[in-house]
Amino acid sequence: MNDSRRWAALAVLLVAEAMNLLDTTIVQVAAPAIHAELGGGPGTISFYTAGYTLPFALLLITGGRLGDILGRRRTFQLGVAGFVLSSALCAAAAAPGFLLVFRALQGASAALVIPQTIGLIRVLFDGAARSRALGMIGPVMGLAAVSGPVLGGLLTEAWSWRSVFLVNVPLGVAVLAASGLLAEDRSVSRPRLDLLGTGLVVLGAGLVVYPLLTRWNGCLVAAGAVVLVVFALQQRFRGGLIERSLFRGLGFPAGLVTSVLFFAVMTGLPQVVVLFWQLTQHADARTAGLSLLPWSGGLAVSSFVAGRWLVPRFGTGILFAGVGFLALGVAGIALGWPLLLSLAIAGTGTGLFTVPFFTAALALVRPSETGSAAGLLNAVQQLGGTVGVAVLTTVFLATDVTVACWTAAGLTAAAGLTALGLIRGRHADSPSELSRAGA
Repeated sequence: MNDSRRWAALAVLLVAEAMNLLDTTIVQVAAPAIHAELGGGPGTISFYTAGYTLPFALLLITGGRLGDILGRRRTFQLGVAGFVLSSALCAAAAAPGFLLVFRALQGASAALVIPQTIGLIRVLFDGAARSRALGMIGPVMGLAAVSGPVLGGLLTEAWSWRSVFLVNVPLGVAVLAASGLLAEDRSVSRPRLDLLGTGLVVLGAGLVVYPLLTRWNGCLVAAGAVVLVVFALQQRFRGGLIERSLFRGLGFPAGLVTSVLFFAVMTGLPQVVVLFWQLTQHADARTAGLSLLPWSGGLAVSSFVAGRWLVPRFGTGILFAGVGFLALGVAGIALGWPLLLSLAIAGTGTGLFTVPFFTAALALVRPSETGSAAGLLNAVQQLGGTVGVAVLTTVFLATDVTVACWTAAGLTAAAGLTALGLIRGRHADSPSELSRAGA
């Protein structure tokens, strides 16, 4: 395959990556308008986001396994086709229940697409070209983060909330049409598909998260916790979805907990800001979307700077600067600082955190564990985002933005504490060691 074909194939993968993030952020802005037209209880507002991110999170590892078994390109194509179809169904939904079902189908389809990206990039590129290709994911994600809230507000105001789902249709069709540029790839060992493990984790997490989105039910949460313990034991003794060796030390498990806590704030806080503008300040969707520009801009710029200069020079310890900036920005909102300034500070913190966090977490794993580790990190990130939307939205609707922001600040502080376990679990934290470790 010549160079131009490789880079065109990379563009296909990057557009698919961007569609996933765009579909989360664009709907956050449109959610109040959807609720106003379709009705339903207040909890359905958070469901419009969580109904997508929860199936996506829970099926990511299974999606990666399907790529190993069926072939990454074929699984990628099936996922994109499902994503296009479910997006069109979301746009046509006439009731909240139908929309939530179609959002879940979107999330499940995305779980087939996203795990294939890194594997296909590794097939397309090697050496320095591979590093450049992987390095383009961050800026593309930053662009999607910036574009989503603004585009969601503009489309909702200019046409209808239904148009935020229709955006996916031409993008997905274009990706599907160009997917022939991708090389087929599958695992030589052809691992089995762990249906029991998948069922246990989906049931357990669903039982835990559902009461957070609706009405608190301790019995459901306890039942979910029991199912998740059974899942952990099943993986411990049989494996299938998760490489057991990942849990041999403190570092990687601490990274998983840190991911849940931090991304709960990173995903849940923008939803609270949008609801604050639209439900409390009675602003339109366009204004709410534009208000998130400082957040998205800070994230995009700081993630680029962190990856290009800060991590290579200072090591992964700069993730604590990210935690500090996020906590400061969230506290600023609660204390009544100018909202746009506080959001810029918080967004800068998210960018300063994400690059060193994934560098530190993946430096703890062996080459044979990379696929499982990356899938698991992605899954708990999305699960954390789902929990964050559920918890912070529920707190905001029950109290006010101040209490929701102090809750977010507490989650951020907890993430800083658990990140100590991640950093201490590493043996390669200096810039020179990072370089040797391939960070």
